[in-house]
Formats: sequence, structure tokens, C-alpha cells
Amino acid sequence: MKRHLVTASLAALVATSPALAHYGMIIPNDPMISQEDGRSVNLTMSFSHPFEMDGMTLDTPVAFSVTHQGSTTNLMGALQDATVMDEQGFTLEYALDRPGTYIFAMEPQPYWEPAEDAFIIHYTKTYVTAYGDDEGWDTELGLKTEIVPLTKPFGLWEHNVFQGIVKMEGTPVPYAEVEVEFLNDGAGATVPDDLMITQTVKADANGVFTYAPPSNGWWGFAALNTADYTLPQDGEDKAVELGAVIWVHFEEWTGQ
Repeated sequence: MKRHLVTASLAALVATSPALAHYGMIIPNDPMISQEDGRSVNLTMSFSHPFEMDGMTLDTPVAFSVTHQGSTTNLMGALQDATVMDEQGFTLEYALDRPGTYIFAMEPQPYWEPAEDAFIIHYTKTYVTAYGDDEGWDTELGLKTEIVPLTKPFGLWEHNVFQGIVKMEGTPVPYAEVEVEFLNDGAGATVPDDLMITQTVKADANGVFTYAPPSNGWWGFAALNTADYTLPQDGEDKAVELGAVIWVHFEEWTGQ
């Protein structure tokens, strides 16, 4: 039986929560594809509040790609419109021709968030391994900002530690703030206080952060920094929040 945080009513929590964390999302149907699973992976893309399962509009991304064995392929033409959490999102079925690690990455259009008086751009990625070959799990894509995994980002048990290094323009970000949130899809997870929906950890002086999730499922890590440029909104220059987002799946522990 899957275990999740259980206490107060989620409906009451959402009603009183003053602010919700945003996450770019790329969620595969399975992060570890075996020969028995078929020859492809299905991906769902959205921009959402994952714990509350509250969607926002994801416009057509600026870029969507897959990297495998050092080669990057543009997948923009393969995206299919979809409704995700009652809002605009996308899906994609991608054929896995060879073993190894496939890294899917998305750069969205800037999202204007009036509540924060800023634009949001989340450079989002997730890792899928095919046919028992985990080669390439620590590949760095060279995104404007990204979380480079120091722990293999699949094949993890719940409660295992996940570590990553936050980078901006390829350089580690000392003491970066990293928000962590659970994708509450069908889990029915609740919390005793709204402060526990989004947890926050800080990286160390080398940009390295550590987190151990309390349950199995998909967990999103978002390292947030302010861009060195602004974008116009209603005749004014507004700040831009750059998020380095990675989604990692933790398996239910089946041992004693």
C-alpha cells in the first residue's frame, strides 16, 4: 500500500492558501522502460501547481527536445495539444529506438504572473532510461539554468536521498533556493499546514542540494533565480524568475 502524508482536508487548505508554487512539468508514463513495456514512452507536459493538481495554461513552448548519447533532437513538431488539469498542455509519444538514457527538456514562453509582479520561465527536464541501460544519466544539457543530477534520477526508492547541483549559465549557484513539491495525482495526499505543500531547501556553497522524499511518486525540484534581464508588461520593465526544474520518480519500497 502506498503511503503519503495524511491529515487536514486538502479542499480547505487550497481555499486558504495565499500563494501556490508553479512548476513546469514533463511527466512520462514510466521513467524506466523495459523490453516488456513496449518501444516508446508517453509524455505529458503542463504548467501547474502539482500538489493541488491545479493547472495553468502552457502555451506552445519555445523549445522541446530529447538528448540521447550526446545527440539532441528537436521535438517541437511532434507535440500534440492536450488538456492537462483542465488547462492547455501537450502530450507526446516518443519511440525509444536504442538503450540508454533519454533526457527530455522544455523551454516555455514567459508566463506573466500578476501575483508575483514578474514573468516566470521554467527550464524543465526529466530523464527516462530504456532497456536496462542507464548510461548518460548525469548528462548536462547546457540550459540557461538547470539542475544537474548528482544522484541517478531514476531507479530510486522512496526515502532515498536525491542530490543535484544548481547551475546558471553552466556555473554553480551558491546557496540557491530549491522548492520541492509532490505531484498529487491520484494519491490523495494532504498536509497539516499549507507551509508543507512546497518545501524549501538551500544549496551549499557549491550549489549542491539534498532532499529525501517521504513517499513514492513524482517529485519536482525547482531552483529559482532572478534573470539578469527584464521583460516589458503594460509599459513597465518586469523581473523574470528563471526556474531550473527537474522531475524525479521514487519507487515504493517493496522490502521488509
